[in-house]
Amino acid sequence: MKKTILKTFSKRSSMSGALNWGCIVITIISPHCDRSWSFNISHQGDYVVLAADRGVQVGVDLMKVSMPGSSSVPEFFRIMTRQFTPHEWSVIQSAGSEREQLATFHRHWTLKESFIKAIGTGLGFNLQRVEFHLSPEPLRPGSVLRQTKMLLDEEPEEAWIFEESMLDADHHVAIAMGPPDEARSASLASWLAPPPPPPSPFTLLSFSELIASASPLTEEDPAYWESFRMKAEAPQRRREAQASA
Repeated sequence: MKKTILKTFSKRSSMSGALNWGCIVITIISPHCDRSWSFNISHQGDYVVLAADRGVQVGVDLMKVSMPGSSSVPEFFRIMTRQFTPHEWSVIQSAGSEREQLATFHRHWTLKESFIKAIGTGLGFNLQRVEFHLSPEPLRPGSVLRQTKMLLDEEPEEAWIFEESMLDADHHVAIAMGPPDEARSASLASWLAPPPPPPSPFTLLSFSELIASASPLTEEDPAYWESFRMKAEAPQRRREAQASA
C-alpha cells in the first residue's frame, strides 16, 4: 500500500503573533513490512518533502523553477554543462521558452539528485554517468508519472523506479526507489516481484491533522524565536516577494 500526504502548516509564536507559512510532503510506500525503513528529505521554495519505504533504497529531491539569480539562462546552462549528457541537454534546450527550458532542467536535476541521494554518494558522483529518458506523458500538477527510465554508464537500470510529480506549477519532485544493498550482489527477482502499487497523488491535509499526535521535545524558548524571526529573508525570496507584490 502506498500513501502520499501533503500537509500545510503554519508556525505561530505565542510571544509575537507572527505567522509563517510552509508545507510538508510525506510519501510512505510500505509493501515490505519485514524490512528496515529507508527515508530521505529535501526542501526548497515553499515545501519540505520526506519519502520513506521499507526494503528499498529511497531518495527524494525537490526543486522550485526560478530564474538564475546572477546570470542569464544560457550562461547558467553553460556553467552546468558537465552535469548532463548530450541527450539530456538536447531535451532541455528544445523545451521551448527559457522558462520551459528551466522547468525541464529542474526536472532532470531532481531525477539525478534523487538517485545519488538514494545511493548515498552525494555530488562527488559523476552526474554524466546517469542519463534520464523522460516519460512521454506531460508532467502536470496533480499527476504522478512512473515511466521515466534511467541509464547508468549507458546501460538501462530496470531495477530502479522513479516517480515524478509537481506540487504546483513551480515545484518538481522526484522519488528514486532502488534495490536494497543486499540485493545488488544477489538476484533481483524477489525484489522486483510483485510489481509496486500504482502511484498515488498528494493529499492536502491541515496543520491540526499534522500535529494531532505530536508532543513538544523541549519547552518554548522566547529568545530563540525572536532571533529566528528577525533573520533577513534570503535575496532570492525577497526578489520573488517583490515581484509578486
